[in-house]
Amino acid sequence: MGFSINDKWLWDSWYVHDGELWHGYFLQAPKSIGDPEQRHWNVSYHHATSRDLTDWDSLGTCFAPAAAPAWDDCTTWTGSVVRGDDGIWHLFYTGTSTAEAAKKQRLGHAVSTDLHNWQRVGDGQILDLAAPYEEYAEGRWHDRAFRDPYVIRDPEGAGWLMYFTARDARVGEQLEAGAIGFATSPDLYTWTLQDPVFTGGFGELEVPQIFQAEGRWYCLFCTSGRFWAPSAEAVAGPAMTGTHYLIGKSARGPWRIAPGPALDCAPFPKRYAARIAQTEAGLKLLGFRWFDSEGGAFIGEISDPDPVAVTPDGLLRLIPRAEEDGYSG
Repeated sequence: MGFSINDKWLWDSWYVHDGELWHGYFLQAPKSIGDPEQRHWNVSYHHATSRDLTDWDSLGTCFAPAAAPAWDDCTTWTGSVVRGDDGIWHLFYTGTSTAEAAKKQRLGHAVSTDLHNWQRVGDGQILDLAAPYEEYAEGRWHDRAFRDPYVIRDPEGAGWLMYFTARDARVGEQLEAGAIGFATSPDLYTWTLQDPVFTGGFGELEVPQIFQAEGRWYCLFCTSGRFWAPSAEAVAGPAMTGTHYLIGKSARGPWRIAPGPALDCAPFPKRYAARIAQTEAGLKLLGFRWFDSEGGAFIGEISDPDPVAVTPDGLLRLIPRAEEDGYSG
């Protein structure tokens, strides 16, 4: 089943609970563009609400790239939403510009009182890349990775912590340079870049999500099978595409790659950019459906949630709905 829109593709998503409803935010693009690979350059945000993460009420488009010229006039990509001490909802997002052919990603900030109508804070930009994070270099990578901000309250005191997808300029080996970037803020408005909290194992760790469950810290991430380094395969098993995770001693780490098998991966991408929702019934994993079979057409829908268990040794185990009710999607 899942969540779908007839005339749009959906992919990366993130979720927040307002005390009554789940609010889901989904990258969307019109199917009228024809080629689903062009969705990245025709993107806006779709907003929907749900009580159970299964049945969704669509509220339509809620955010989009700024009018040109602007630092985020080309794309607004994946982000996260939190409620601040001021009672206002804060959206942190990835932006790119047409002038730079969307090669250089930056991080932005918008606010809302109703979780649907968002207003940029100033021009929106809050962070630009700096050392020790890797700049764009023609021929080394296809972009400057500085995206997918995920914000949580600092569990060790006042303030806020941000995690994001990046690469470490101090690492020469491409497949070991992927990093979970880090920044801190006292108030959600002013941010300071810090060193990465994790580097290695992969050339890219996308859509990080940090959460605590049963006394342990986890960092969910997704990546392509082509970005696994041998060091990651030695720990987590054969290189595949999908979602895996790190285990940490605290929100600041140190972090390590969880031993395999990988949480939600396949030789070809079936589901990607998955998120964990912490519900009263336990952990639930949902992400976008990419393909049903190798060589199949792009689907662009959001999966129904699958339960995730924490094993006695602290590992995460996906419990497919097929084990519960015969689901085979």
